[in-house]
Order: sequence, then structure tokens, then C-alpha cells
Amino acid sequence: MTELVEEQKIKNKYDAIVIGSGNGGLAATAKLAKEGVKVLLLEQHNLPGGFATSFVRGRFEFEASLHELADYGPKSNRGGIRKLFEDQFNLDAEFVCVPEAYKLILTDPEEHLEIALPFGLDEYIETIEKEVPGSRESVRNFFNLAKEIRAAFGYIASTQGKPDQGVLMKEYTNFLKTAAYSVKEVQDALGIPEKARKILNAYWCYLGLPENRINFTLFASMVLVYIDKGGWIPVNRSHGFTTALDARIREFGGDINYNTKVEKILVKERQVVGVETSYGDRIETSHIVCNASPTLAYNQLIYPKSEVPEFAFKEVNARIHGLSAFCVYLGLDATVEELGLKEYSYFIMDDMDTEAVYDSWKKLEAPRAQATVVINNAIPDCSPPGTTMMYITTLFKPDAWKDVKPEDYVKTKNQIAEKLIDHFEEATGAPIKEHIEEIEVVTPETYARYTGTYKGIIYGYEPESWDSLVPRLMSMGKDQYIKGLRFCGGFGRRVHGYSSSLNDGFTVALLTLQDIKKGGAAE
Repeated sequence: MTELVEEQKIKNKYDAIVIGSGNGGLAATAKLAKEGVKVLLLEQHNLPGGFATSFVRGRFEFEASLHELADYGPKSNRGGIRKLFEDQFNLDAEFVCVPEAYKLILTDPEEHLEIALPFGLDEYIETIEKEVPGSRESVRNFFNLAKEIRAAFGYIASTQGKPDQGVLMKEYTNFLKTAAYSVKEVQDALGIPEKARKILNAYWCYLGLPENRINFTLFASMVLVYIDKGGWIPVNRSHGFTTALDARIREFGGDINYNTKVEKILVKERQVVGVETSYGDRIETSHIVCNASPTLAYNQLIYPKSEVPEFAFKEVNARIHGLSAFCVYLGLDATVEELGLKEYSYFIMDDMDTEAVYDSWKKLEAPRAQATVVINNAIPDCSPPGTTMMYITTLFKPDAWKDVKPEDYVKTKNQIAEKLIDHFEEATGAPIKEHIEEIEVVTPETYARYTGTYKGIIYGYEPESWDSLVPRLMSMGKDQYIKGLRFCGGFGRRVHGYSSSLNDGFTVALLTLQDIKKGGAAE
């Protein structure tokens, strides 16, 4: 074992260890390293990012998962992620704004709708007003309420989950009034016309819950920041900024070991004491930031398992696991002009019956909704001259795939992919099939194999009102059941998504810094 340790150059003790180099793990490691903490990041894969990565097929480098980064913004209106990247990490990664918020196409003849939405609150509201006369006031009230909610979230985060109730009641009254309600309930109260709701709520699928179950405060905050600051993507795909974070971590003095899976989180008397890797190395630490889900950690990683408190099991068992994805990556031998594709982001749905669409994700069939991006309309030179790169994404409950036999797997996924392409062609008129040069089809099984996440889930725990952003933030400091163990990422307190995971990793790093100062670092 000594020779193996020397070969890997792993030191025996660290102030903190981060498990997993997803967005949350990278942000946490970077902040800890910057603050002088002796930190080690362990990643089972051979490169950083988790879902935030890219891959090559033929002459195309595909973006693995990111459609757009919301909380980034231009230099004149910087969002939280841009501030994090620039002010905290001085990150060397280039981002560009996508050209429009989205194009929504509803294909059902009875409620057919085709509309492109711009960025900018005034422009966005006026576009809806033009399509739905008389909707302006109610939609503007939606965004005014969203601004108060966004400010309240900032206040709660600044108090580390311990806000003054008097301040909340005085300055954020409407936030308190809406915190426990769904999108449907609050939009009913606001009197937003049904057609305007269909347009406004197109982004619902990125939270993975129907309108009657999405927590309003979370949804409103997300839509506000997206429309106000625009959607941004890295010029060199997600792998561009994740490798830039890798470089910063090393410059700050942090250590990273890839191809190193953590098999055990070692715990003694409800206190973290170290980890054991797939190589058999035992590394001592008193502080762990885990980018894997609590479900995975409590059921598989904690050793001995008897150290997991009963309440921790109850908490994760009470939560509902979110959705996984199905994605068709396409490299086409024609330009966007030749294909007639003018927009970057397309939401294509049969209709906006979100409950029915959500239910369709439980069945092994081509779902009734897709979110598709055409990357060349944001980054014209992202693929070779004369080509286009796009990908079609839909969602599934992972259990929809559990009965697929191995011998039927390829046939099944290709049939669903073909139907999704057909749906896109019928909605847009673009001749996709005749121009396919490269195609890669991935399922929840692919995501599970690639990242090791439970059932390939990409959407963390479902953020219903009882388990959404507000209760998670308010439980900050009360949700640590094993001393020295904290969680970050898409299953964390800020809910899933790139921006959320990055912010969550940074917040958890700050909490871990406090822990280290209180309890001392590993010697």
C-alpha cells in the first residue's frame, strides 16, 4: 500500500476532502483552496465536471448537458455566477449570451401556439401582451413579486438560514405569503390569463414538476433571473469552465486526484475521520464536502453504516427523487440557414397540460415535450463550416426504463430518438433526418453509468413546497447529522441546476471554513 500511495502522491492527512468534481464540488474545492485550506478533491472519472462536460463524436464536440446558464449576465448586469467566477476565482473561461429566451411551439391543433420570447423584462412582457392583449399588468405583477422573492432569498442566505422574522415580515411580506404555494395557486391569485401562463411557464420542465406542484418562489426566482440577465453558455462547452476551475484549484494550492473513487466515508462516534478509496488508501480528515447525494452517501458510503442516524435515513426517504434525461445529440451536414433554424432554444410540446406531460415521463414512450437547442445560433463556429450541432432533450422517471431487457435496449432508445426527431421536424419544418452525420442517444442508464448518480437522476430531489429552496435554506446548520460531513450540488439546499450547484458548493465551502475554524484542522 505504501508504494501505491507514493505513486499517487496522496498525502495522509487533509484539512478537508471533497468527494466528486461536479459543479458543486469544484466550486467548494476552489473556495477552500483559495482560503488556504489543505484540500483534496477526489473524482472517480478521468476529468472534471460530472454532467458539466463535453464529448467528441466524429468532427463534433457536443455539450453534454447545459442548455443555458441563467445567473451569469453581462458585465453591466452581472449575475451571481459571473461574480463568483470573476471576483472569487478570476476564471479564464469565455461565455456568450444566447440570442433569445426561447421559442415555444405547442403542436396540438386546438391550442396551437408558436412564439419567440426575447430577453429583457420590458421586452418579454410586451411580447406576451402583443400575443395576449390585456395580460401586461398581471405578468408585470408576477415579475414584481419575483423581485421581492429574489431579494428575500439573498437576505436569508446572508444570515446563513437564520433570518430575523421581524425583518422578513416587514420587508418581504409577499415572499412570506407565497412561500408555501405552487405556481398554479399564485398565478390564479394574480389573475394571469391562461394563454399568457402557457407562454410564461414554458420553463417549467427545467424544474421537473407540473405547475400545481412547483413551488412558486423557486419558479419565479428562476424565471426572473433568466429573463433579466439572459442565458449564457461557455464558448468551449461546459468542459471549458470546469477545466478552468481545475487549473485555479491547483494554482490555489489544492490537490486533485482523478480515477480515484471514494468507497467509504469513515465515521467514528458521529464524526468524520477520513475516507477510503478504491485503491485501498485511507486518508485522514475531519471535514468532508460530498458532491454525491445524501441518498448515496447514507446508504453506501458511510462506514460503518451504524453511524448513520435514523433521522438522516428518514429525511432522504421522505424526499422524492427527481427526473433523469434522454438526449439525442445530432451533428448535421448542413448549416442552420439551410435547415431553416433561426432560434437557439426550442420548447416543443403537444400542449401545456403540465400534469399530463409529467405523467408521460413515467412511461416508456416518446414523451410529449422536448427542449432542444441549436448551438450554432449562439456560437456560429462551434462546429466545422457547413455543419450544425444540436441536441434534443426530454425527461423520464428513471423507473420507466427498469423493465427494458438488455437485448432490447438499443432498439428501444433508437425508436424513442426517432420519434423525438420526427416531432421536431413536424413542429419546425427542418429536414433533420436527411442531414444526420453523427448521432448519439443517451438514456438514464447512460447517466447512471457515467456519473454513478442514483438511477441516473439529474434533477436532484423534487422541489415541492415542503422541500423547496425556502425550507432547505432555513434548515441550514440543522441538517448536519454527522459532524464534519456536508453536502453540495444538485441534491443540495439550493436545488438542482448549474447555477444552483455552483452557488451551493460555494456556500458549503464557507460553512466548512467555519467548521474548521471552530474545530481545528487535521494535523
